[in-house]
Amino acid sequence: MTELRIFPITGIPEVKPGDDLAGFVCAAIADQNEALISGDIVVITHKVVSKQEGRIASIPSEAVYRKLVEDEAARIVRRRGDLVIAQTRHGFVCANAAVDRSNVAAGTAVLLPTDPDRSAHRLRTLIERETGTTLGVVITDTFGRPWRRGLVDVAIGISGLPSLVDLKGTTDTFGNELNVTEVAAVDEIAAAADLVMGKATGIPAAVVRGLNLSGNGRIADLIRPPEEDLFR
Repeated sequence: MTELRIFPITGIPEVKPGDDLAGFVCAAIADQNEALISGDIVVITHKVVSKQEGRIASIPSEAVYRKLVEDEAARIVRRRGDLVIAQTRHGFVCANAAVDRSNVAAGTAVLLPTDPDRSAHRLRTLIERETGTTLGVVITDTFGRPWRRGLVDVAIGISGLPSLVDLKGTTDTFGNELNVTEVAAVDEIAAAADLVMGKATGIPAAVVRGLNLSGNGRIADLIRPPEEDLFR
């Protein structure tokens, strides 16, 4: 890699269930006088994917919202006031089981895709078919982080990319062998792309160009198993 470029995909309209999301992405890129090339990574927030898949729930009251959080959670990790830290059925540990009321019509909430990897693969296949390219796709969500303040976007679904870049057995610049180093490159991609997408700009997607990454990873590979978790 000699240079990394990240540019936002502007002009994607409000997405509704059943819309042609891949078509929206391709049309928006063309309207910017840009074109996808093989090796590009399309990064997209889960909200537009979830909306396209109909993962929207009505929440007429706080009681319904709290019940929805319970239903989406596989395990409640902690509670503090109205805040619930939960583990979703995907294995993600996040606030309120990722039931999100931002960037959505009043009285509704967006839920995570049922199978984010499958969603990423479907979107990737459709965009590749339309553009004649070979791509990676990362679906993101915004998570808090233990022991650190602030939010950051992370990958929750991937296609055409490795889940981890394993550096074990390689050496650093001093010749020391790396024994445990695994890089969550897809999380780094998600966070970097969010710098041009933002939280309140209405830009739900970006293109990351210049990374030499390809593979068939699963997002589940990024979730630390219970036997390795010192804080469970």
